[in-house]
Amino acid sequence: MTAQFRPEKINSNGYLNKITNLDSMKLTSIVTVNYNQPQVTLAFLLSIKQNTGGSFVEVILVDNGCSENHESLFRSAYPELVYIRSEINLGFAGGNNLGIKAAKGDFLLLLNNDTEVTSNLIEELSSELESNQDIGMISPLILYYDHPEIIQYAGFTEMNYLLARNSGIGSMEKNTGQFDDDSRETGFCHGAAMMCRRRDLEIIGFMEEQFFLYYEELDWCEKFKRAGKKIWFTGRTQIFHKESMSVGKESIIKTYFMTRNRMLYIRRNTSWLNAFFFSVYFMLIASPKQMILYLKKGRGDLVKWLFKGILWNLSHSKNSTDLGFKI
Repeated sequence: MTAQFRPEKINSNGYLNKITNLDSMKLTSIVTVNYNQPQVTLAFLLSIKQNTGGSFVEVILVDNGCSENHESLFRSAYPELVYIRSEINLGFAGGNNLGIKAAKGDFLLLLNNDTEVTSNLIEELSSELESNQDIGMISPLILYYDHPEIIQYAGFTEMNYLLARNSGIGSMEKNTGQFDDDSRETGFCHGAAMMCRRRDLEIIGFMEEQFFLYYEELDWCEKFKRAGKKIWFTGRTQIFHKESMSVGKESIIKTYFMTRNRMLYIRRNTSWLNAFFFSVYFMLIASPKQMILYLKKGRGDLVKWLFKGILWNLSHSKNSTDLGFKI
Protein backbone atom coordinates (compact mmCIF):
# COMPACT_ATOMS: atom_id res chain seq x y z
CA MET A 1 0.00 0.00 0.00
CA THR A 2 1.27 3.47 -0.82
CA ALA A 3 2.27 5.47 2.23
CA GLN A 4 -0.10 8.31 3.07
CA PHE A 5 0.53 11.55 4.89
CA ARG A 6 -1.84 13.96 6.51
CA PRO A 7 -0.22 17.39 6.87
CA GLU A 8 -1.63 19.56 9.62
CA LYS A 9 -1.69 23.33 9.83
CA ILE A 10 1.36 25.36 10.77
CA ASN A 11 1.26 25.95 14.52
CA SER A 12 1.81 29.21 16.38
CA ASN A 13 5.58 28.70 16.42
CA GLY A 14 5.74 28.50 12.66
CA TYR A 15 6.23 24.72 12.52
CA LEU A 16 4.07 22.15 10.81
CA ASN A 17 2.47 19.80 13.30
CA LYS A 18 3.61 16.19 13.23
CA ILE A 19 2.80 14.24 10.09
CA THR A 20 0.73 11.09 10.41
CA ASN A 21 2.51 8.38 8.39
CA LEU A 22 0.24 5.42 8.10
CA ASP A 23 2.96 3.04 6.98
CA SER A 24 5.57 4.14 9.57
CA MET A 25 7.94 5.22 6.81
CA LYS A 26 10.16 8.23 7.29
CA LEU A 27 9.85 11.03 4.78
CA THR A 28 12.93 13.15 4.05
CA SER A 29 12.39 16.73 2.95
CA ILE A 30 15.25 18.09 0.82
CA VAL A 31 15.43 21.88 1.02
CA THR A 32 17.52 23.99 -1.37
CA VAL A 33 17.69 27.69 -2.22
CA ASN A 34 18.20 29.23 -5.65
CA TYR A 35 19.49 32.76 -6.16
CA ASN A 36 19.87 33.59 -9.85
CA GLN A 37 21.58 30.27 -10.70
CA PRO A 38 18.93 28.48 -12.78
CA GLN A 39 21.28 26.17 -14.69
CA VAL A 40 23.18 25.17 -11.55
CA THR A 41 19.90 24.47 -9.78
CA LEU A 42 18.61 22.49 -12.76
CA ALA A 43 21.65 20.20 -12.58
CA PHE A 44 21.04 19.81 -8.84
CA LEU A 45 17.43 18.72 -9.40
CA LEU A 46 18.46 16.23 -12.07
CA SER A 47 21.02 14.80 -9.65
CA ILE A 48 18.33 14.40 -6.98
CA LYS A 49 15.98 12.77 -9.49
CA GLN A 50 18.62 10.32 -10.67
CA ASN A 51 19.95 9.36 -7.24
CA THR A 52 16.92 9.23 -4.95
CA GLY A 53 14.56 7.12 -7.06
CA GLY A 54 14.17 4.53 -4.33
CA SER A 55 14.03 7.01 -1.48
CA PHE A 56 10.92 8.48 0.08
CA VAL A 57 11.58 12.19 -0.41
CA GLU A 58 10.00 15.53 -1.14
CA VAL A 59 12.06 18.30 -2.71
CA ILE A 60 11.43 21.91 -1.70
CA LEU A 61 13.02 24.67 -3.74
CA VAL A 62 13.00 28.29 -2.59
CA ASP A 63 13.48 30.79 -5.42
CA ASN A 64 15.05 33.46 -3.25
CA GLY A 65 14.55 37.01 -4.58
CA CYS A 66 15.52 35.95 -8.10
CA SER A 67 15.19 38.38 -10.98
CA GLU A 68 13.20 35.83 -13.01
CA ASN A 69 10.71 33.09 -12.15
CA HIS A 70 12.12 29.73 -13.22
CA GLU A 71 9.38 27.48 -11.87
CA SER A 72 8.56 25.89 -15.23
CA LEU A 73 12.23 25.14 -15.91
CA PHE A 74 12.69 23.50 -12.51
CA ARG A 75 9.48 21.49 -12.82
CA SER A 76 10.65 20.15 -16.17
CA ALA A 77 13.47 18.43 -14.27
CA TYR A 78 11.49 17.54 -11.15
CA PRO A 79 7.70 17.62 -11.70
CA GLU A 80 6.90 16.77 -8.06
CA LEU A 81 8.83 19.81 -6.86
CA VAL A 82 7.44 21.93 -4.02
CA TYR A 83 8.21 25.38 -5.40
CA ILE A 84 8.26 28.50 -3.20
CA ARG A 85 9.06 31.95 -4.52
CA SER A 86 10.20 34.80 -2.30
CA GLU A 87 10.06 38.22 -3.92
CA ILE A 88 12.93 39.43 -1.72
CA ASN A 89 16.33 37.93 -1.02
CA LEU A 90 16.10 36.38 2.45
CA GLY A 91 19.72 35.22 2.55
CA PHE A 92 20.93 31.68 3.19
CA ALA A 93 19.27 31.32 6.56
CA GLY A 94 15.99 33.00 5.62
CA GLY A 95 15.64 31.07 2.38
CA ASN A 96 16.24 27.73 4.07
CA ASN A 97 13.92 28.63 6.95
CA LEU A 98 11.14 29.34 4.46
CA GLY A 99 11.61 25.89 2.97
CA ILE A 100 11.79 24.22 6.39
CA LYS A 101 8.45 25.72 7.39
CA ALA A 102 6.82 24.05 4.39
CA ALA A 103 8.51 20.68 4.93
CA LYS A 104 6.50 17.59 5.84
CA GLY A 105 9.42 15.22 6.41
CA ASP A 106 10.62 13.63 9.62
CA PHE A 107 14.13 14.36 8.37
CA LEU A 108 15.26 17.66 6.88
CA LEU A 109 18.18 17.60 4.45
CA LEU A 110 19.49 21.07 3.57
CA LEU A 111 21.59 21.00 0.41
CA ASN A 112 23.29 23.81 -1.49
CA ASN A 113 21.96 24.13 -5.02
CA ASP A 114 25.55 23.83 -6.33
CA THR A 115 25.91 20.25 -5.10
CA GLU A 116 25.28 16.88 -6.68
CA VAL A 117 24.40 13.86 -4.58
CA THR A 118 25.15 10.16 -4.42
CA SER A 119 22.59 7.36 -4.31
CA ASN A 120 23.10 6.37 -0.66
CA LEU A 121 23.11 9.90 0.79
CA ILE A 122 19.66 9.94 2.39
CA GLU A 123 19.87 6.33 3.56
CA GLU A 124 23.20 6.75 5.32
CA LEU A 125 22.47 10.13 6.93
CA SER A 126 19.03 9.12 8.19
CA SER A 127 20.36 5.76 9.40
CA GLU A 128 22.95 7.54 11.54
CA LEU A 129 20.25 9.77 13.06
CA GLU A 130 18.00 6.77 13.70
CA SER A 131 20.75 4.73 15.35
CA ASN A 132 21.92 7.51 17.69
CA GLN A 133 19.30 9.83 19.15
CA ASP A 134 22.05 12.01 20.63
CA ILE A 135 23.00 13.21 17.15
CA GLY A 136 21.30 16.50 16.33
CA MET A 137 22.80 17.30 12.94
CA ILE A 138 24.98 15.39 10.50
CA SER A 139 27.01 16.17 7.37
CA PRO A 140 28.60 13.79 4.84
CA LEU A 141 32.03 13.79 3.26
CA ILE A 142 32.22 16.65 0.75
CA LEU A 143 34.39 16.43 -2.35
CA TYR A 144 35.07 19.12 -4.97
CA TYR A 145 32.96 18.53 -8.06
CA ASP A 146 35.67 19.67 -10.49
CA HIS A 147 38.33 17.74 -8.55
CA PRO A 148 36.49 14.76 -7.06
CA GLU A 149 39.71 13.27 -5.76
CA ILE A 150 40.16 16.25 -3.38
CA ILE A 151 38.35 16.57 -0.04
CA GLN A 152 36.67 19.79 0.96
CA TYR A 153 35.14 18.63 4.26
CA ALA A 154 35.53 15.66 6.58
CA GLY A 155 34.51 17.50 9.74
CA PHE A 156 35.68 20.57 11.63
CA THR A 157 37.77 21.01 14.74
CA GLU A 158 36.29 22.79 17.75
CA MET A 159 36.29 26.57 17.73
CA ASN A 160 38.95 28.66 19.42
CA TYR A 161 36.55 31.28 20.80
CA LEU A 162 39.26 33.80 21.63
CA LEU A 163 40.32 33.95 17.98
CA ALA A 164 37.09 32.75 16.31
CA ARG A 165 39.16 30.24 14.35
CA ASN A 166 38.93 26.52 13.68
CA SER A 167 40.19 24.11 11.02
CA GLY A 168 38.74 21.80 8.43
CA ILE A 169 39.51 18.12 8.94
CA GLY A 170 40.75 16.48 5.73
CA SER A 171 40.57 19.76 3.84
CA MET A 172 42.53 19.65 0.53
CA GLU A 173 43.69 16.08 1.18
CA LYS A 174 43.53 13.52 -1.61
CA ASN A 175 40.63 11.16 -1.03
CA THR A 176 42.08 7.65 -0.71
CA GLY A 177 39.14 6.25 1.22
CA GLN A 178 40.63 7.29 4.55
CA PHE A 179 37.22 8.50 5.79
CA ASP A 180 35.02 5.81 4.21
CA ASP A 181 34.25 4.07 7.50
CA ASP A 182 34.48 7.19 9.64
CA SER A 183 31.46 8.13 11.76
CA ARG A 184 32.14 10.50 14.63
CA GLU A 185 31.32 13.65 16.52
CA THR A 186 32.75 16.80 14.99
CA GLY A 187 32.94 20.50 15.74
CA PHE A 188 30.48 21.74 13.14
CA CYS A 189 28.46 20.61 10.16
CA HIS A 190 29.03 22.06 6.71
CA GLY A 191 26.35 24.37 5.34
CA ALA A 192 26.45 22.70 1.91
CA ALA A 193 24.85 19.52 3.29
CA MET A 194 23.19 19.13 6.70
CA MET A 195 20.49 16.73 7.94
CA CYS A 196 18.50 17.01 11.15
CA ARG A 197 15.18 15.85 12.61
CA ARG A 198 12.23 18.15 12.21
CA ARG A 199 11.02 17.44 15.74
CA ASP A 200 14.30 18.75 17.20
CA LEU A 201 13.64 22.16 15.68
CA GLU A 202 10.56 22.56 17.87
CA ILE A 203 13.06 22.97 20.73
CA ILE A 204 16.13 24.34 18.96
CA GLY A 205 14.49 26.66 16.44
CA PHE A 206 15.48 27.82 12.98
CA MET A 207 18.73 29.35 11.73
CA GLU A 208 19.12 32.96 12.80
CA GLU A 209 18.22 35.19 9.86
CA GLN A 210 20.15 38.14 11.29
CA PHE A 211 23.33 36.56 9.86
CA PHE A 212 22.00 36.62 6.27
CA LEU A 213 25.28 35.25 4.85
CA TYR A 214 28.15 33.38 6.58
CA TYR A 215 28.38 31.90 10.09
CA GLU A 216 24.66 31.04 10.28
CA GLU A 217 25.29 27.28 10.16
CA LEU A 218 27.99 27.56 12.84
CA ASP A 219 25.58 29.47 15.07
CA TRP A 220 22.89 26.84 14.38
CA CYS A 221 25.30 24.07 15.43
CA GLU A 222 25.91 25.94 18.67
CA LYS A 223 22.16 25.97 19.32
CA PHE A 224 22.04 22.20 18.83
CA LYS A 225 24.95 21.75 21.23
CA ARG A 226 23.29 23.88 23.91
CA ALA A 227 20.24 21.64 23.59
CA GLY A 228 22.43 18.63 24.39
CA LYS A 229 22.71 17.34 20.82
CA LYS A 230 25.88 16.18 19.07
CA ILE A 231 27.18 17.43 15.75
CA TRP A 232 28.22 14.51 13.55
CA PHE A 233 30.21 13.61 10.46
CA THR A 234 30.01 10.44 8.39
CA GLY A 235 32.30 9.40 5.55
CA ARG A 236 29.98 6.55 4.56
CA THR A 237 28.33 8.79 1.99
CA GLN A 238 29.37 11.89 0.09
CA ILE A 239 28.32 14.80 -2.08
CA PHE A 240 30.13 16.79 -4.74
CA HIS A 241 30.33 20.55 -4.29
CA LYS A 242 30.85 22.91 -7.22
CA GLU A 243 32.64 25.47 -5.08
CA SER A 244 36.09 26.49 -6.26
CA MET A 245 39.13 25.16 -4.42
CA SER A 246 40.59 28.67 -4.44
CA VAL A 247 39.70 31.22 -1.78
CA GLY A 248 37.37 33.05 -4.15
CA LYS A 249 36.96 36.64 -5.22
CA GLU A 250 36.70 39.27 -2.53
CA SER A 251 33.62 41.46 -2.68
CA ILE A 252 31.96 44.20 -0.66
CA ILE A 253 29.14 41.95 0.54
CA LYS A 254 31.54 39.13 1.50
CA THR A 255 33.90 41.47 3.35
CA TYR A 256 31.09 43.14 5.26
CA PHE A 257 29.21 40.02 6.34
CA MET A 258 32.32 37.95 7.10
CA THR A 259 33.56 40.74 9.38
CA ARG A 260 30.21 41.56 10.94
CA ASN A 261 29.17 37.94 11.46
CA ARG A 262 32.48 36.73 12.88
CA MET A 263 32.05 39.21 15.71
CA LEU A 264 28.32 38.53 15.98
CA TYR A 265 28.90 34.77 16.22
CA ILE A 266 31.26 35.25 19.17
CA ARG A 267 28.90 37.72 20.87
CA ARG A 268 26.00 35.27 20.56
CA ASN A 269 27.82 32.12 21.64
CA THR A 270 30.37 33.05 24.31
CA SER A 271 30.48 34.95 27.58
CA TRP A 272 30.73 38.74 27.67
CA LEU A 273 34.30 38.39 28.96
CA ASN A 274 35.35 36.15 26.06
CA ALA A 275 33.57 38.49 23.63
CA PHE A 276 35.49 41.43 25.09
CA PHE A 277 38.91 39.80 24.71
CA PHE A 278 38.05 38.56 21.21
CA SER A 279 36.94 42.06 20.19
CA VAL A 280 40.22 43.56 21.41
CA TYR A 281 42.18 40.97 19.42
CA PHE A 282 39.97 41.34 16.36
CA MET A 283 40.00 45.15 16.23
CA LEU A 284 43.65 45.71 17.18
CA ILE A 285 45.40 42.74 15.54
CA ALA A 286 43.33 40.72 13.05
CA SER A 287 41.54 43.60 11.32
CA PRO A 288 44.63 45.81 10.78
CA LYS A 289 46.41 42.79 9.28
CA GLN A 290 43.46 42.20 6.97
CA MET A 291 43.38 45.88 6.02
CA ILE A 292 47.06 45.75 5.01
CA LEU A 293 46.37 42.68 2.86
CA TYR A 294 43.53 44.48 1.10
CA LEU A 295 45.79 47.47 0.38
CA LYS A 296 48.56 45.23 -0.96
CA LYS A 297 46.03 43.60 -3.31
CA GLY A 298 44.86 46.99 -4.53
CA ARG A 299 41.48 46.49 -2.86
CA GLY A 300 41.39 49.59 -0.69
CA ASP A 301 37.67 49.80 -1.45
CA LEU A 302 37.10 46.89 0.91
CA VAL A 303 38.69 48.57 3.92
CA LYS A 304 35.66 50.70 4.72
CA TRP A 305 33.41 47.62 4.61
CA LEU A 306 35.66 45.88 7.11
CA PHE A 307 35.21 48.87 9.41
CA LYS A 308 31.47 48.94 8.74
CA GLY A 309 31.24 45.32 9.88
CA ILE A 310 33.04 46.18 13.11
CA LEU A 311 30.99 49.34 13.68
CA TRP A 312 27.74 47.40 13.28
CA ASN A 313 28.71 45.26 16.28
CA LEU A 314 29.69 48.30 18.34
CA SER A 315 26.36 50.00 17.66
CA HIS A 316 23.85 47.12 17.58
CA SER A 317 22.53 44.56 20.02
CA LYS A 318 23.56 40.96 19.36
CA ASN A 319 19.87 40.26 18.73
CA SER A 320 19.39 43.09 16.24
CA THR A 321 17.72 42.16 12.95
CA ASP A 322 19.07 45.26 11.17
CA LEU A 323 21.49 43.94 8.56
CA GLY A 324 23.24 47.28 8.19
CA PHE A 325 23.57 46.57 4.49
CA LYS A 326 21.15 47.32 1.67
CA ILE A 327 20.50 44.07 -0.21
